[in-house]
Amino acid sequence: MNSHSNVQSKQSVYIDLRSDTVTLPSPAMRAAIADAVLGDDVYGEDPTVNQLEALAAELVGKEAALLVVSGTMGNLTALLTHCQRGQRVIVGDESHIYNYEAGGAAALGGLVYHPLPTRPDGALEPGALQIALARSDDAHFAPPGVVCLENTHNRCGGVVLTPDYMAQVHAQAQQASLPLHLDGARIFNAAVALDVDVRELTQHVDTVQFCLSKGLAAPVGSIVAGSRAFVQRARRIRKMLGGGMRQAGIIAAAGIVALNEMVERLAEDHANARQLAEGLAVLPGIVLDPARVQSDIVIFELVEHDRDQFLAALREHGVLMGRMGGRRIRAVTHYGISAADVQTAVQVAKQVLAG
Repeated sequence: MNSHSNVQSKQSVYIDLRSDTVTLPSPAMRAAIADAVLGDDVYGEDPTVNQLEALAAELVGKEAALLVVSGTMGNLTALLTHCQRGQRVIVGDESHIYNYEAGGAAALGGLVYHPLPTRPDGALEPGALQIALARSDDAHFAPPGVVCLENTHNRCGGVVLTPDYMAQVHAQAQQASLPLHLDGARIFNAAVALDVDVRELTQHVDTVQFCLSKGLAAPVGSIVAGSRAFVQRARRIRKMLGGGMRQAGIIAAAGIVALNEMVERLAEDHANARQLAEGLAVLPGIVLDPARVQSDIVIFELVEHDRDQFLAALREHGVLMGRMGGRRIRAVTHYGISAADVQTAVQVAKQVLAG
Protein backbone atom coordinates (compact mmCIF):
# COMPACT_ATOMS: atom_id res chain seq x y z
CA MET A 1 0.00 0.00 0.00
CA ASN A 2 1.16 3.52 -0.66
CA SER A 3 1.37 6.37 1.78
CA HIS A 4 -1.93 7.79 0.49
CA SER A 5 -3.92 4.81 1.72
CA ASN A 6 -7.15 5.90 3.36
CA VAL A 7 -6.71 3.22 6.01
CA GLN A 8 -4.43 4.31 8.84
CA SER A 9 -1.40 2.05 9.26
CA LYS A 10 -0.41 0.61 12.63
CA GLN A 11 -3.52 1.79 14.43
CA SER A 12 -3.09 2.18 18.15
CA VAL A 13 -6.28 0.18 18.70
CA TYR A 14 -6.67 -2.93 16.55
CA ILE A 15 -9.91 -4.19 15.08
CA ASP A 16 -9.37 -7.59 16.65
CA LEU A 17 -11.29 -10.32 14.88
CA ARG A 18 -9.09 -13.21 15.97
CA SER A 19 -11.65 -14.54 18.44
CA ASP A 20 -14.57 -13.61 20.66
CA THR A 21 -12.27 -14.43 23.60
CA VAL A 22 -10.62 -10.99 23.25
CA THR A 23 -13.68 -9.15 24.55
CA LEU A 24 -13.24 -6.76 27.47
CA PRO A 25 -15.78 -6.71 30.32
CA SER A 26 -18.63 -4.23 30.07
CA PRO A 27 -18.92 -1.31 32.54
CA ALA A 28 -21.69 -3.22 34.31
CA MET A 29 -19.38 -6.22 34.72
CA ARG A 30 -16.59 -4.07 36.16
CA ALA A 31 -19.01 -2.56 38.65
CA ALA A 32 -20.35 -5.99 39.62
CA ILE A 33 -16.82 -7.30 40.13
CA ALA A 34 -16.00 -4.38 42.41
CA ASP A 35 -19.14 -4.85 44.48
CA ALA A 36 -19.26 -8.66 44.60
CA VAL A 37 -20.06 -10.31 47.92
CA LEU A 38 -17.42 -13.00 48.46
CA GLY A 39 -16.81 -16.20 50.39
CA ASP A 40 -14.84 -19.42 50.06
CA ASP A 41 -16.33 -21.31 47.11
CA VAL A 42 -14.50 -24.56 47.92
CA TYR A 43 -16.56 -24.59 51.12
CA GLY A 44 -19.62 -23.66 49.06
CA GLU A 45 -19.77 -20.31 50.84
CA ASP A 46 -19.34 -17.77 48.04
CA PRO A 47 -22.84 -16.32 47.59
CA THR A 48 -22.05 -14.79 44.20
CA VAL A 49 -20.80 -18.10 42.81
CA ASN A 50 -23.84 -19.85 44.22
CA GLN A 51 -26.09 -17.26 42.56
CA LEU A 52 -24.35 -17.69 39.20
CA GLU A 53 -24.53 -21.49 39.32
CA ALA A 54 -28.24 -21.43 40.19
CA LEU A 55 -28.95 -18.94 37.39
CA ALA A 56 -26.94 -20.94 34.85
CA ALA A 57 -28.64 -24.21 35.74
CA GLU A 58 -32.07 -22.62 35.40
CA LEU A 59 -31.26 -21.04 32.03
CA VAL A 60 -30.15 -24.32 30.44
CA GLY A 61 -32.80 -26.44 32.20
CA LYS A 62 -30.51 -28.55 34.36
CA GLU A 63 -30.65 -29.41 38.05
CA ALA A 64 -27.26 -27.96 38.94
CA ALA A 65 -24.25 -26.15 37.54
CA LEU A 66 -20.58 -25.67 38.35
CA LEU A 67 -18.31 -22.68 37.67
CA VAL A 68 -14.95 -23.60 36.14
CA VAL A 69 -12.01 -21.56 34.88
CA SER A 70 -12.36 -22.28 31.16
CA GLY A 71 -14.20 -24.23 28.51
CA THR A 72 -11.31 -26.65 28.26
CA MET A 73 -11.49 -27.35 32.00
CA GLY A 74 -15.27 -27.64 31.72
CA ASN A 75 -15.16 -30.23 28.97
CA LEU A 76 -12.38 -32.18 30.66
CA THR A 77 -14.25 -32.12 33.96
CA ALA A 78 -17.34 -33.48 32.23
CA LEU A 79 -15.48 -36.25 30.39
CA LEU A 80 -13.62 -37.39 33.51
CA THR A 81 -16.89 -37.40 35.43
CA HIS A 82 -18.72 -39.44 32.80
CA CYS A 83 -15.98 -41.97 32.00
CA GLN A 84 -13.64 -44.44 33.62
CA ARG A 85 -10.06 -44.95 32.43
CA GLY A 86 -9.86 -46.88 29.17
CA GLN A 87 -13.29 -45.84 27.92
CA ARG A 88 -13.84 -44.11 24.60
CA VAL A 89 -14.81 -40.47 24.04
CA ILE A 90 -16.83 -40.50 20.81
CA VAL A 91 -16.26 -37.10 19.25
CA GLY A 92 -16.07 -35.37 15.87
CA ASP A 93 -12.70 -35.18 14.16
CA GLU A 94 -13.22 -31.42 13.66
CA SER A 95 -14.34 -30.81 17.24
CA HIS A 96 -12.73 -28.42 19.68
CA ILE A 97 -12.41 -31.21 22.26
CA TYR A 98 -10.35 -33.30 19.86
CA ASN A 99 -8.27 -30.55 18.22
CA TYR A 100 -7.75 -27.77 20.73
CA GLU A 101 -7.79 -29.10 24.29
CA ALA A 102 -4.25 -30.51 24.47
CA GLY A 103 -5.37 -34.14 24.58
CA GLY A 104 -6.34 -33.72 28.23
CA ALA A 105 -8.84 -36.57 28.38
CA ALA A 106 -6.13 -39.01 27.25
CA ALA A 107 -3.15 -37.45 29.04
CA LEU A 108 -4.86 -36.85 32.38
CA GLY A 109 -7.80 -39.23 32.37
CA GLY A 110 -6.61 -42.29 30.47
CA LEU A 111 -9.53 -41.96 28.07
CA VAL A 112 -9.42 -42.96 24.41
CA TYR A 113 -10.48 -40.45 21.75
CA HIS A 114 -12.61 -42.03 19.04
CA PRO A 115 -12.88 -39.33 16.35
CA LEU A 116 -15.66 -39.62 13.77
CA PRO A 117 -15.94 -37.81 10.42
CA THR A 118 -17.59 -34.40 10.81
CA ARG A 119 -19.91 -33.18 8.08
CA PRO A 120 -19.71 -29.52 6.93
CA ASP A 121 -22.89 -28.79 8.92
CA GLY A 122 -21.17 -29.86 12.16
CA ALA A 123 -23.04 -33.16 12.43
CA LEU A 124 -21.34 -36.50 12.94
CA GLU A 125 -21.41 -38.93 10.03
CA PRO A 126 -24.46 -41.08 10.89
CA GLY A 127 -23.13 -44.47 9.85
CA ALA A 128 -19.85 -43.96 11.70
CA LEU A 129 -21.74 -42.88 14.83
CA GLN A 130 -23.91 -45.98 14.78
CA ILE A 131 -20.85 -48.22 14.52
CA ALA A 132 -19.04 -46.32 17.28
CA LEU A 133 -22.01 -46.70 19.64
CA ALA A 134 -22.02 -50.48 19.35
CA ARG A 135 -20.83 -52.23 22.48
CA SER A 136 -18.75 -55.38 22.39
CA ASP A 137 -17.83 -57.95 24.99
CA ASP A 138 -14.58 -58.54 23.11
CA ALA A 139 -11.73 -57.65 25.48
CA HIS A 140 -9.72 -56.24 22.56
CA PHE A 141 -11.91 -53.14 22.30
CA ALA A 142 -12.13 -50.07 24.51
CA PRO A 143 -15.77 -49.68 25.62
CA PRO A 144 -17.64 -46.46 24.77
CA GLY A 145 -18.02 -43.98 27.61
CA VAL A 146 -19.58 -40.76 26.29
CA VAL A 147 -20.75 -39.11 23.07
CA CYS A 148 -19.89 -35.45 22.42
CA LEU A 149 -21.43 -32.82 20.17
CA GLU A 150 -20.40 -29.20 19.57
CA ASN A 151 -22.89 -26.34 19.05
CA THR A 152 -22.13 -23.91 17.51
CA HIS A 153 -19.33 -25.68 15.68
CA ASN A 154 -16.09 -23.70 15.60
CA ARG A 155 -14.02 -25.35 12.85
CA CYS A 156 -17.09 -25.72 10.63
CA GLY A 157 -17.54 -21.95 10.67
CA GLY A 158 -19.91 -21.37 13.57
CA VAL A 159 -22.67 -23.54 12.08
CA VAL A 160 -25.63 -24.46 14.26
CA LEU A 161 -26.92 -27.92 15.13
CA THR A 162 -30.73 -28.03 15.20
CA PRO A 163 -32.83 -29.34 18.09
CA ASP A 164 -34.10 -32.16 15.85
CA TYR A 165 -30.57 -33.37 15.12
CA MET A 166 -29.55 -33.17 18.77
CA ALA A 167 -32.67 -35.10 19.78
CA GLN A 168 -31.79 -37.78 17.25
CA VAL A 169 -28.25 -38.21 18.58
CA HIS A 170 -29.50 -38.17 22.17
CA ALA A 171 -31.91 -40.99 21.36
CA GLN A 172 -29.07 -43.00 19.81
CA ALA A 173 -26.88 -42.41 22.86
CA GLN A 174 -29.67 -43.40 25.24
CA GLN A 175 -30.30 -46.58 23.27
CA ALA A 176 -26.61 -47.41 23.79
CA SER A 177 -26.88 -46.45 27.50
CA LEU A 178 -24.36 -43.63 27.02
CA PRO A 179 -24.46 -40.02 28.19
CA LEU A 180 -24.43 -37.19 25.63
CA HIS A 181 -22.19 -34.23 26.48
CA LEU A 182 -22.43 -30.93 24.64
CA ASP A 183 -19.49 -28.64 24.12
CA GLY A 184 -21.77 -25.63 24.01
CA ALA A 185 -19.02 -23.04 24.29
CA ARG A 186 -21.22 -20.80 22.09
CA ILE A 187 -24.61 -22.42 22.78
CA PHE A 188 -26.29 -19.04 23.31
CA ASN A 189 -25.11 -18.04 19.83
CA ALA A 190 -26.86 -21.16 18.55
CA ALA A 191 -30.07 -20.30 20.39
CA VAL A 192 -30.05 -16.72 19.10
CA ALA A 193 -29.32 -17.88 15.54
CA LEU A 194 -32.28 -20.29 15.68
CA ASP A 195 -34.45 -17.81 17.61
CA VAL A 196 -35.28 -20.41 20.26
CA ASP A 197 -34.90 -20.65 24.01
CA VAL A 198 -31.55 -22.25 24.78
CA ARG A 199 -33.37 -25.06 26.59
CA GLU A 200 -34.72 -26.19 23.21
CA LEU A 201 -31.14 -27.30 22.58
CA THR A 202 -29.88 -28.31 26.02
CA GLN A 203 -32.89 -30.52 26.79
CA HIS A 204 -31.40 -33.04 24.37
CA VAL A 205 -28.11 -33.52 26.24
CA ASP A 206 -27.23 -34.95 29.62
CA THR A 207 -24.53 -32.37 30.33
CA VAL A 208 -23.43 -29.11 28.77
CA GLN A 209 -20.41 -26.83 29.01
CA PHE A 210 -20.77 -23.22 27.93
CA CYS A 211 -18.41 -20.25 28.04
CA LEU A 212 -19.05 -16.96 29.76
CA SER A 213 -15.83 -15.53 28.31
CA LYS A 214 -16.56 -15.67 24.56
CA GLY A 215 -19.52 -13.87 23.02
CA LEU A 216 -21.03 -13.19 26.44
CA ALA A 217 -17.92 -11.06 27.13
CA ALA A 218 -17.13 -12.00 30.73
CA PRO A 219 -13.37 -11.91 31.42
CA VAL A 220 -13.07 -15.45 32.83
CA GLY A 221 -15.13 -18.55 33.32
CA SER A 222 -17.29 -21.34 31.96
CA ILE A 223 -20.18 -23.40 33.30
CA VAL A 224 -20.75 -27.15 33.40
CA ALA A 225 -24.36 -28.15 34.01
CA GLY A 226 -26.22 -31.41 34.42
CA SER A 227 -27.98 -33.48 37.04
CA ARG A 228 -27.38 -32.75 40.70
CA ALA A 229 -25.57 -36.07 41.13
CA PHE A 230 -23.35 -35.36 38.11
CA VAL A 231 -22.36 -31.91 39.37
CA GLN A 232 -21.58 -33.31 42.80
CA ARG A 233 -19.12 -35.75 41.20
CA ALA A 234 -17.80 -33.07 38.86
CA ARG A 235 -16.99 -30.82 41.81
CA ARG A 236 -14.46 -33.40 42.99
CA ILE A 237 -12.92 -33.62 39.50
CA ARG A 238 -12.69 -29.82 39.34
CA LYS A 239 -10.77 -29.84 42.61
CA MET A 240 -8.46 -32.56 41.25
CA LEU A 241 -7.72 -30.38 38.24
CA GLY A 242 -6.80 -27.41 40.43
CA GLY A 243 -10.05 -25.58 39.88
CA GLY A 244 -10.94 -24.75 43.48
CA MET A 245 -10.90 -20.96 43.20
CA ARG A 246 -11.82 -19.79 46.71
CA GLN A 247 -13.23 -16.22 46.49
CA ALA A 248 -14.39 -16.81 42.93
CA GLY A 249 -17.28 -14.41 43.25
CA ILE A 250 -15.18 -11.76 41.55
CA ILE A 251 -15.35 -13.98 38.46
CA ALA A 252 -18.94 -15.06 38.99
CA ALA A 253 -20.17 -11.48 39.30
CA ALA A 254 -19.24 -10.76 35.70
CA GLY A 255 -20.80 -14.07 34.66
CA ILE A 256 -24.14 -13.06 36.17
CA VAL A 257 -24.11 -9.84 34.16
CA ALA A 258 -23.14 -11.84 31.06
CA LEU A 259 -26.15 -14.15 31.37
CA ASN A 260 -28.59 -11.37 32.27
CA GLU A 261 -27.48 -8.69 29.83
CA MET A 262 -25.30 -10.06 27.03
CA VAL A 263 -27.29 -12.87 25.41
CA GLU A 264 -29.73 -10.91 23.25
CA ARG A 265 -26.99 -8.65 21.89
CA LEU A 266 -25.37 -11.69 20.22
CA ALA A 267 -27.74 -11.00 17.32
CA GLU A 268 -25.68 -7.87 16.63
CA ASP A 269 -22.53 -9.99 16.33
CA HIS A 270 -24.31 -12.30 13.91
CA ALA A 271 -25.44 -9.39 11.74
CA ASN A 272 -21.90 -8.00 11.72
CA ALA A 273 -20.52 -11.42 10.75
CA ARG A 274 -22.89 -11.62 7.80
CA GLN A 275 -21.88 -8.11 6.73
CA LEU A 276 -18.22 -9.11 6.98
CA ALA A 277 -18.81 -12.29 4.98
CA GLU A 278 -20.70 -10.46 2.25
CA GLY A 279 -17.96 -7.85 2.00
CA LEU A 280 -15.13 -10.38 1.85
CA ALA A 281 -16.86 -12.79 -0.51
CA VAL A 282 -16.73 -10.38 -3.46
CA LEU A 283 -12.99 -9.75 -3.14
CA PRO A 284 -10.73 -11.48 -5.68
CA GLY A 285 -8.72 -14.36 -4.29
CA ILE A 286 -11.14 -15.14 -1.44
CA VAL A 287 -13.37 -18.22 -1.39
CA LEU A 288 -16.32 -17.71 0.93
CA ASP A 289 -20.02 -18.55 0.82
CA PRO A 290 -21.86 -15.95 2.95
CA ALA A 291 -24.90 -18.22 3.12
CA ARG A 292 -22.93 -20.59 5.35
CA VAL A 293 -22.35 -17.90 8.01
CA GLN A 294 -24.91 -18.62 10.72
CA SER A 295 -23.47 -16.99 13.85
CA ASP A 296 -20.40 -14.91 14.74
CA ILE A 297 -17.68 -16.89 12.92
CA VAL A 298 -16.52 -16.27 9.35
CA ILE A 299 -14.03 -18.70 7.81
CA PHE A 300 -12.65 -18.11 4.34
CA GLU A 301 -9.86 -19.42 2.14
CA LEU A 302 -7.20 -17.59 0.15
CA VAL A 303 -6.55 -19.08 -3.28
CA GLU A 304 -3.92 -16.74 -4.74
CA HIS A 305 -2.15 -15.11 -1.79
CA ASP A 306 0.11 -16.32 0.99
CA ARG A 307 -1.96 -16.61 4.15
CA ASP A 308 0.71 -15.45 6.60
CA GLN A 309 1.71 -12.49 4.44
CA PHE A 310 -1.95 -11.51 4.14
CA LEU A 311 -2.45 -11.66 7.92
CA ALA A 312 0.74 -9.68 8.52
CA ALA A 313 -0.40 -6.99 6.09
CA LEU A 314 -3.78 -6.78 7.80
CA ARG A 315 -2.01 -6.31 11.14
CA GLU A 316 0.10 -3.49 9.69
CA HIS A 317 -3.14 -1.71 8.91
CA GLY A 318 -4.83 -2.34 12.24
CA VAL A 319 -6.89 -5.47 11.58
CA LEU A 320 -6.30 -8.85 13.24
CA MET A 321 -7.63 -12.18 12.00
CA GLY A 322 -6.67 -15.74 12.94
CA ARG A 323 -5.10 -18.76 11.28
CA MET A 324 -7.01 -21.94 10.64
CA GLY A 325 -5.74 -25.08 8.96
CA GLY A 326 -4.30 -24.92 5.45
CA ARG A 327 -5.05 -21.65 3.66
CA ARG A 328 -8.06 -20.88 5.83
CA ILE A 329 -8.52 -17.74 7.92
CA ARG A 330 -11.02 -17.10 10.69
CA ALA A 331 -12.63 -13.82 11.69
CA VAL A 332 -15.00 -13.58 14.67
CA THR A 333 -17.29 -10.67 15.52
CA HIS A 334 -18.01 -9.86 19.15
CA TYR A 335 -18.77 -7.26 21.79
CA GLY A 336 -16.54 -4.28 20.99
CA ILE A 337 -16.71 -4.75 17.21
CA SER A 338 -19.10 -2.37 15.44
CA ALA A 339 -20.60 -2.37 11.97
CA ALA A 340 -18.18 0.45 11.13
CA ASP A 341 -15.27 -1.73 12.24
CA VAL A 342 -16.48 -4.46 9.89
CA GLN A 343 -16.61 -2.02 7.00
CA THR A 344 -13.07 -0.91 7.78
CA ALA A 345 -11.85 -4.51 7.95
CA VAL A 346 -13.34 -5.25 4.53
CA GLN A 347 -11.73 -2.12 3.07
CA VAL A 348 -8.34 -3.07 4.53
CA ALA A 349 -8.64 -6.62 3.12
CA LYS A 350 -9.52 -5.18 -0.29
CA GLN A 351 -6.46 -2.94 -0.30
CA VAL A 352 -4.13 -5.68 0.91
CA LEU A 353 -5.32 -8.04 -1.83
CA ALA A 354 -4.85 -5.28 -4.39
CA GLY A 355 -1.23 -4.93 -3.29
